[in-house]
Amino acid sequence: MIYQAYQTHADLFEPIRTLAGDMARTLSPHAGPGARMTRRWAAACELLSRAALSHRRPDFAIPHVTCAGQEVAVTEEAALVTPFATLLRFRKDLTSEQPRVLVVAPLSGHFATLLRGTVQTLLPENDVYITDWHNARDVGLEHGRFGLDEYTEHVIRFLEFLGPGAHVVAVCQPCVSALAAVAVMAEAGNPAQPRSLTLMAGPIDTRINPTKVNELATSKPIEWFERNLIATVPAKFPGGGRRVYPGFVQLSAFMSMNLERHIKAHVEMYEQLAAGEHDKAQVTKDFYDEYFAVLDLPAEFYIETVRTVFQEYALPLGQLKWRGAKVEPRAIRRTALLTIEGEKDDICALGQTMAAQDLCSGVRPYMKRHHMQAGVGHYGVFSGKRWQNQIYPIVRNTILASA
Repeated sequence: MIYQAYQTHADLFEPIRTLAGDMARTLSPHAGPGARMTRRWAAACELLSRAALSHRRPDFAIPHVTCAGQEVAVTEEAALVTPFATLLRFRKDLTSEQPRVLVVAPLSGHFATLLRGTVQTLLPENDVYITDWHNARDVGLEHGRFGLDEYTEHVIRFLEFLGPGAHVVAVCQPCVSALAAVAVMAEAGNPAQPRSLTLMAGPIDTRINPTKVNELATSKPIEWFERNLIATVPAKFPGGGRRVYPGFVQLSAFMSMNLERHIKAHVEMYEQLAAGEHDKAQVTKDFYDEYFAVLDLPAEFYIETVRTVFQEYALPLGQLKWRGAKVEPRAIRRTALLTIEGEKDDICALGQTMAAQDLCSGVRPYMKRHHMQAGVGHYGVFSGKRWQNQIYPIVRNTILASA
């Protein structure tokens, strides 16, 4: 019922938002320097028109990058497609080879474009691919389930497609599956096991310095999550009948954690629009265009992640299984390991990602490194100036040293 209620509300208010958008566009040409009240009406209408969520992936919008002082065009190319994901390549027209890097994006209510800044920084010096996860509400029931095993299987399959010698950069939630995939490949002697594995702000061991997110996951039995947070996709969508953890529920949870900050941001945006400071307002618009673009998670993936990663601590306790067989991180020997954490991360706290260093006991010390970035929260680990100027150089050196 929760999904049907949400969709009914969204459908009912769509004409109002459309009308508000039309009014904002009509008023804006007349909102000159002396038309203070008109600017305020236009600003109010624009905010009302934006009061909605999107369920479509925004564009990565990376038309070109600068490589060795030369501007090079970037083309998005679907290298491999499954019902649940696209292995998306950012192809550059270069004659020289660059390290192949698989960026493993979170499947956590937002699209892979949340890592736009990560990709932009990697692109000049690397041949970048990303796991572009599909919105579960658009995946028909005929394609079956998608749980934690299937996620890990996708990482393995994508690495096999890239072939021997690739590198992995996993951000946040998928650090567990990325580590599991590399461990499974190592134990099987898979020739496509990567040369380096970078784990950034991921929940390898959430027993360490538990955050509000961790405490929420352990505050209720798994049946509570199944009963209260899982919904059925309405029949009007391609994935009608599929059980999902809706993206709008995830977004509501995230926003409630910092509600005052989001309210303040929208008040400031209104004041900027009313003052005619459109360039300043555009920065906030761009952020919320991305933030309000949500995707639904398959129910089995969400429930298995909460239970296995956040309640049972299966990976650090040596109990994680893939396709019924125990995952052995100590089997990793040929892959260099880099773990990265943010000093002020309130989602994945200090020590939780670093735990991978002890789990990967088969990796020689000179092939392992940990970095704690001072002054950044969760998103600052993989986006922003400190990511570009202080964290990425360490990632680059790990990739080059493992080539």
